[in-house]
Amino acid sequence: MSELKKFRIINKIEGISFLVLLFIAMPLKYSFGYPVATKIVGMIHGLLVFAFIYQIIEAKNEEGFSWKETAFYFGLSLLPFGSFYTDKLLKTKYAVSLQKVKA
Repeated sequence: MSELKKFRIINKIEGISFLVLLFIAMPLKYSFGYPVATKIVGMIHGLLVFAFIYQIIEAKNEEGFSWKETAFYFGLSLLPFGSFYTDKLLKTKYAVSLQKVKA
């Protein structure tokens, strides 16, 4: 499996964990007084962020992302739903690389 494919997978998982943290765990903590939700989901999300950072560097090295492009993808990961936009960009820009993996 290529580093780009791995990056796309971890990008989606990290994006989903971010949304779960923002829209499920945080309301449970602040609206319903259930702080353990953010502790559990926050820890999982934190580990996924480290995996995301590792994988974006690996994908940069394999695919030749510029530092500017890498920083842009990282910046998008800080926004809700940004990871899904990143996936869309990668899917169109690197379609040739993704086709090689399938072959």
